[in-house]
Amino acid sequence: MSDVPNCPKCNSEYAYEDQDMLICPDCGHEWTPVGSDTAVSDHVSVVLDANGNQLADGDSVTIIKGLKVKGAQSDLKVGTKVKSIRLCEGDHNIDCKIPGFGAMKLKSEFVKKA
Repeated sequence: MSDVPNCPKCNSEYAYEDQDMLICPDCGHEWTPVGSDTAVSDHVSVVLDANGNQLADGDSVTIIKGLKVKGAQSDLKVGTKVKSIRLCEGDHNIDCKIPGFGAMKLKSEFVKKA
C-alpha cells in the first residue's frame, strides 16, 4: 500500500499526492505532506473585506459597489448577496457563484461580510 495518510478533515483513505501537496478527492481538502494544517495556512494571506473584517471560505458577503461585468448584459448591483465564497490567491481573491451571473472572481475590497 502507499504511505499517503488519511485526510485530516474527513478521514478518507483515498487521498493522493499532487506535486508537493496531498489532496482528498472526497472533501477537496489540500494539505502539505508534513500533515500540519498550519503549514498550509502560513503561505495563505489574510483576506479582508472593505470594512476590515477577515473573510474565510464559506462566508457570505454583500457587494458594496456596482460592478460592470465584461460580456454580461447587466451589472452586478449594490446589495447583491453572495453565499459560500472561496478564497484564492491573486488580484481577484474571492471565487464564487452569483445567481444570474454564474461563476465569478471578485476583489475583496468591493464586498462586506454579511
